[in-house]
Amino acid sequence: MKRAVLTCGNEAKIEPYMKALRSVGIEPVLATPDRPPDSLGGMGLVLSGGSDLDPALYGAEAEPLTDPPDHERDAMQQKLLREALEQDLPVLAICGGMQLFNVVHGGTLIQHIEGHRVPLHQAAILEGTLLATILGPGKRSVNSRHHQVVGRLGEGMIVSARAADGIIEALERADRRFAVAVQWHPEDLMAQDRALFEAFQAVL
Repeated sequence: MKRAVLTCGNEAKIEPYMKALRSVGIEPVLATPDRPPDSLGGMGLVLSGGSDLDPALYGAEAEPLTDPPDHERDAMQQKLLREALEQDLPVLAICGGMQLFNVVHGGTLIQHIEGHRVPLHQAAILEGTLLATILGPGKRSVNSRHHQVVGRLGEGMIVSARAADGIIEALERADRRFAVAVQWHPEDLMAQDRALFEAFQAVL
């Protein structure tokens, strides 16, 4: 079975990610702030959702509704993501993982928006992107649960999906074998999004 490092801040919420990965033949290797790996060891990387990033990482001060920072997890995830990108190892970033993906590339976040913590809303996958090749272009229902979103795009970022209100729902890098980030939670939508995990597995 193929293996991928799965970052985790709250082990009580990690089971859906693990189940999704195992269903496509990937054994997750948990990376937590108290058990950080020295390196990826050539494995792929899945950045899971979690608490808000420290705004200092993108040159901002915390706003009233922003979570207290988790410095250890932020540091661990940045280190692993940079290693994966430098070595061109496959990266799948989900929810808060997508926000880290943007920030590591020099982008910023909007620290609070209303209306995206709903069970399902519409997003459109843009033609000509890797995500469109995997899931198909056009409208689909997604399930974002985070109150923060991408602000200024990071360097080299390609927008591959947007919500109807213009909010960025997915990013990718075209100069890597597989570096895809989605704002929603595909691990909870396996009936429609299984192909995303299968595409990740195929390049491991």
